[in-house]
Amino acid sequence: MLDTNSVLDILRPVQDPELQKSLVELNMIRNVKVDNGTVSFTLVLTTPACPLREFIVEDCQKAVKQLSGVEEVVVDVTAETPQQKSLPDRTGIEGVKNILAISSGKGGVGKSTVSVNVAVALAQLGAKVGLLDADIYGPNAPAMLGLTDAKVMVQKGKHGDVIEPAFNHGIKLVSMGFLIDPDQPVVWRGPMLNGIIRQFLYQVEWGELDYLIVDMPPGTGDAQLTLAQAVPMAGAVIVTTPQNVALLDSRRGLKMFEQMGVPVLGIVENMSYFIPPDLPDRQYDLFGSGGGEKTSKELGIPLLGCIPLEISLRQGGDQGLPIAVGNPESASAKALIAIASQIAAKVSIAALSN
Repeated sequence: MLDTNSVLDILRPVQDPELQKSLVELNMIRNVKVDNGTVSFTLVLTTPACPLREFIVEDCQKAVKQLSGVEEVVVDVTAETPQQKSLPDRTGIEGVKNILAISSGKGGVGKSTVSVNVAVALAQLGAKVGLLDADIYGPNAPAMLGLTDAKVMVQKGKHGDVIEPAFNHGIKLVSMGFLIDPDQPVVWRGPMLNGIIRQFLYQVEWGELDYLIVDMPPGTGDAQLTLAQAVPMAGAVIVTTPQNVALLDSRRGLKMFEQMGVPVLGIVENMSYFIPPDLPDRQYDLFGSGGGEKTSKELGIPLLGCIPLEISLRQGGDQGLPIAVGNPESASAKALIAIASQIAAKVSIAALSN
């Protein structure tokens, strides 16, 4: 008999490829309806950025079509990003489900480029995303998101002053760059740095966010310690280039997060190779090759992706138009979008496994 129970029974063996658990048991199949041979239901994914969305839908349709009397299968796809587990010694941010650090052991590896484009890619895939520019001494995110001239509003809240973040390309952004003049240096010691990062965490009107991406400064100093000790973090992503010097520093950054109890989701290798605009079929290994893959295997950490170096990638950052928006069909944009999906999937796995 074709009814709701028979549909759920036939779907029970279908698993989420990442979680390796039944969609029915995970409560990802909802609102099942049967009407004159048409079966409809809602598929609730664990992230809007699910990289295997089409495969899961196809598996569901194939399963239901095995039932006698089924003429059409209609799948309405939505998403509910799971909330990261809270920790007793760290205070979460109201409305923010997952906090992610994108970090590097050294400067100049393109960490801010990765942070901005991953944030934009997640937003384009349907997630609610914020970006916290924690590089207090060198805040570049406003320029890269086309918000150089933006002004943030500071309002009185029930717990003191509250900052209203700037917004562009689907991203809410807060940065030291909004609070100082363009040529003004930030000459601060650790306690003041700690204070402003905590303000950016807790005194910003973030609203409801699936992901808050934190663009960290390079190194393993005060900013990293403040973040890791203040909030429960869904994980950290380490950005490196293929060259040995960058890889050595990235290993130190990775070990720091592990010591602080922050899960490292993986490594991103930036500037993997150069693609000349006049010879798009050529690749030049300007900084060596295979370093990210080698390091990921040695440390047992996933390699989330390799991003080629293209002139359009640099131009997008300079013009305030991230390549994930300005040239989504480019090789570097495709790599960044795939990395964003990988990150989202790993965050969901971690949240549902706890």
